Amino acid sequence: MFNEEVRRMLLQVITSWQVLVVTGVLVLYVFLVNYVARIYHRRPRRTPMPKPVMPEAPSPSESDELQIEDQNE
Repeated sequence: MFNEEVRRMLLQVITSWQVLVVTGVLVLYVFLVNYVARIYHRRPRRTPMPKPVMPEAPSPSESDELQIEDQNE
């Protein structure tokens, strides 16, 4: 598909120091961005919420009757 001259020129471009340096810098940049994204994307640790203090139910006294009459009598 490519003739020999185009293949040689493509090889020279790919192996030039400028292309290699830019490729290395881009790889380092992607790793850095992923690292920072992982740090800031972590869910914050939730501290356990204190359970609400429920007031104690008053103890039943003798005056707390339901006033239900026994109907079988």
